[in-house]
Amino acid sequence: MRIYLLTILILPALAVSAQKLLPTPRNIQATYDKGTRSTDGKPGKNYWQNTANYDLNIHFDPATRLLTGIADISYTNNSPDTLKEIWFKLYPNLYKKGSPRQFFIKPEDIGDGVIIDSIIINGQPADIAKIRMNATTMTERIQPLVKGKNIRFTISYHYTLNKGSDNRTGEIEPNADFVAYFFPRIAVYDDIAGWDKNPMNGSQEFYNDFGHFNAFITVPKNFVVWATGDLKNCTEVFTPAYCKRIQVAEQSDAVTTIIDTTDLRLGNITTDKPQNTWHFEADNVTDFVFALSDHYLWRSSSLVVDPQTKRRTRVDAAFNPKHKDYFPVINDARKTVEAMSYTFPAWPFPYAHETVFDGLDQMEYPMMVNDNPLEDRAESIELTDHEIFHTMFPFYMGLNETRYAWMDEGWATIGEWVISPLIDSSLTDEYGVDPYSRLSGTEDDLPIITPSTQLTSGYFINSYPKPAMGYLYIKDMLGDVLFTKALHHFIEQWQGKHPMPNDFFYCLNEGSGKNLNWFWKKWFFDNGYPDLAITSVKKKDKGYNVLISNKGNKPVPVDLTIFYTDNTTEKIHRSIAIWEKGNDNVIINFIPSKKISKIMLGSTYVSDANKKDNIYEMK
Repeated sequence: MRIYLLTILILPALAVSAQKLLPTPRNIQATYDKGTRSTDGKPGKNYWQNTANYDLNIHFDPATRLLTGIADISYTNNSPDTLKEIWFKLYPNLYKKGSPRQFFIKPEDIGDGVIIDSIIINGQPADIAKIRMNATTMTERIQPLVKGKNIRFTISYHYTLNKGSDNRTGEIEPNADFVAYFFPRIAVYDDIAGWDKNPMNGSQEFYNDFGHFNAFITVPKNFVVWATGDLKNCTEVFTPAYCKRIQVAEQSDAVTTIIDTTDLRLGNITTDKPQNTWHFEADNVTDFVFALSDHYLWRSSSLVVDPQTKRRTRVDAAFNPKHKDYFPVINDARKTVEAMSYTFPAWPFPYAHETVFDGLDQMEYPMMVNDNPLEDRAESIELTDHEIFHTMFPFYMGLNETRYAWMDEGWATIGEWVISPLIDSSLTDEYGVDPYSRLSGTEDDLPIITPSTQLTSGYFINSYPKPAMGYLYIKDMLGDVLFTKALHHFIEQWQGKHPMPNDFFYCLNEGSGKNLNWFWKKWFFDNGYPDLAITSVKKKDKGYNVLISNKGNKPVPVDLTIFYTDNTTEKIHRSIAIWEKGNDNVIINFIPSKKISKIMLGSTYVSDANKKDNIYEMK
């Protein structure tokens, strides 16, 4: 399809000059003053972050859903501050009586929450009667912990996993459970706000430090456990045939069936002991979860994700065989990992394995995905690649999902837009585009930079389609090569750390060699909404001048479709670069190849608050 574009004329308007810095709240400015962050987007010379390493010893009974555990936590204070208390997260207390929450819980799922049986601090028993517990947070006073020093907690506890009212964790069906957020976790203490005191209410997601996890999970015989991290004792929990199948899958591009219906019927999958203890280990991750079942199939494959080192990633799908729609998931997951490694973001998949588990939610974790079955083939593909894409954002990049959901959900959304058609070329994934068009410009349409903790009705729009469009428009303007270079610069600088919004914006500026602040400010900080209009079409010599007005003041690409009377079409595309000077009008001149019937403005990934002025019928 040929595209004719002779000139683009910028009409005089309210041109604005790019600011030296983006809007900077006082607490962010303080990080520049302290040297922990910098305006070139790189971590500052004084950047630091604390570390918590976890040894977990867990017993879980699927029949009663009782989880008992001992969490041995080693915490290092790398901050310049002396800590006099430690904040913990007790996420299962979302189901505790009296805890505030933003979703409905059935009365039978409301219970006592996490019961702390004992706490030992640096070898000395603590008085659990003095624990300060408030919903999903717990605070423990300690002897002053100065910079560079370590403190050790051993916490014994128990709670009952929710049977229903699933919120990212819980029983899926009898003898199948997805167990997340199951251990006392030390909250993030960072250079911006100190302790992360935001409680979990069921809406916002998570912000965790990187650490080492060494987990021992004891469950009854015949239950298979999948988890974050590498299984360290295969021969102690599986009978020999299954360890061999796992080894084959780890080296094979083909799909290997590790557990099928025959295996389930014979029942000799796990070793013949009343209880089996599964040992998993994961390094430099932000979270640890596990799932188990005694009746799930397991299909697996692997692929080379790093051509330099030939490192492979194993991809798994574990699911109930009655969910026929789950059988293709292994291929979709494998193609997602491949696309992430070689196409977008074109960064080698960072972990040794990725498991898609048949659950009740649509939620991501390091190396694990909890995805409900979907009969619609397109929705299944889109859900699979969206959740796996989260491997990079937030997990590999350590993002603060609680306050800036758009920094990870926006990436997962553009990830599914890009990757879904690579899995099935017939798909056009438009997730969130129309909802943004409907909400845009209303009182619920707040700037993306608004902390997610302050959002209610606009949470989805601000977290998913709006930032995804922003990333897509920059990608379009820079081109794939330069955009990838800029994104890789961000990943290289901040992997394993805690980047915040301005770190990302300045990093892409630095990585691309371009000052993109004019767009970051317009799209992420300012009000306004996407609303383009065809204001006029005028004959000009042999061609036409199409006057496009930006009525909503958001910079979006211009896409014109020229319809000819013989039912053929031609397209004209211009990136957001046409709005860089602050103009609110642009003239696009083109020479038609045939007689025109109408001109239409708009495209798949450009929301528009009012589409009635997007069509011009030729007279």
